[in-house]
Amino acid sequence: MELNARYTYLSMSYYFDRDDVALKNFSTYYKKQADEEHEHAERLVNYLNRRGGRLVLKDIKKPGDEWGNGLDSMEKALQLEKDVNKSLLQLHKLASEQNDPSLCGFLESYYLEEQIEAIKKFGNHITNLMRLGASDSGLGEYLFDKHT
Repeated sequence: MELNARYTYLSMSYYFDRDDVALKNFSTYYKKQADEEHEHAERLVNYLNRRGGRLVLKDIKKPGDEWGNGLDSMEKALQLEKDVNKSLLQLHKLASEQNDPSLCGFLESYYLEEQIEAIKKFGNHITNLMRLGASDSGLGEYLFDKHT
């Protein structure tokens, strides 16, 4: 889940860095998100190894190559964060059912609160982009990129 999110955010970052899109701060923002997701994945794998678990990697679905405008991408990123949050909540529920307070505490300490913050931040960005009329013209998107 975290590696899939990283892959998606990298795609978004490189998309907004293209010469025909040219929204540098969107690109930088998504690159930062990708780096955070990478850190989350590493933290989870390190925890797994400390607990004596075994890592089983699965295929990561290729993300899209086109992300539309800034508002479109933020809406997709918000959904991605909600999906990651749902997966983490399912893992927390399973850990609770299996009477694993260590994993529950780990998820609560390092993931769940951060997911709430990320969902709120994307929601705020979407609201502000809509206020600027980013879905109707490039000017709102440009202003958001320059001032956020």
